[in-house]
Amino acid sequence: MATPGSVSREPGTAVPDGEEADKEEGAHRRCIATGQVKPAAEMVRFVVGPDGCVVPDVEERLPGRGLWLSAVRNVVNTATAKDLFAKAARRRVTVPPALADRIEALLLRRCLDLVGLARRAGQAVVGFEKVRGELKAGRGALLLAAADGAADGREKIRALAPEMALAAVLKSGELGAAFGRDHAVHALVAPGRLAERLMVETRRLAGFRNGGGDAE
Repeated sequence: MATPGSVSREPGTAVPDGEEADKEEGAHRRCIATGQVKPAAEMVRFVVGPDGCVVPDVEERLPGRGLWLSAVRNVVNTATAKDLFAKAARRRVTVPPALADRIEALLLRRCLDLVGLARRAGQAVVGFEKVRGELKAGRGALLLAAADGAADGREKIRALAPEMALAAVLKSGELGAAFGRDHAVHALVAPGRLAERLMVETRRLAGFRNGGGDAE
């Protein structure tokens, strides 16, 4: 069964590769390190620049043939250590130092930008009482909980909407900054495209911070 945003394929159909594959909306990709085929939303795209340098393309906009890796820190480190970018590109390439750290920083920026957009659009609230009020009214699509926040407070909020998606990957200072505060522990994003995009980006970020285990 096709997952939301994916392209269904007949059994035995090859997963497309190269530039044509990159043009397909929501298609699956093959990880050059593990060989696993996954939705593109669970992966990170890379291209090789004109200077031969590997460039992470987290927004999936750069021209050229895409090289894809699962959005997990250890997978990126393995691809770097085993020279898998060069093997996949069939050419000599240069991998920038601390590539996984660079990807984490890019994904963090995307998450914070999306939270900021939701706040400015009136689609997000912050603070325990405001979040609790929205949940009691049956509103919301994505809970954001600070990774360094108290577990008991998170569980109290979680109990009000146990089936709602939860992302606990941003730190309190990062989440607060997106709301113009010094720190924040609880936030809620309303249903819509911003919440859907945040679910994707927080899961990818979790893969570089904690192996993906804290984005539910």
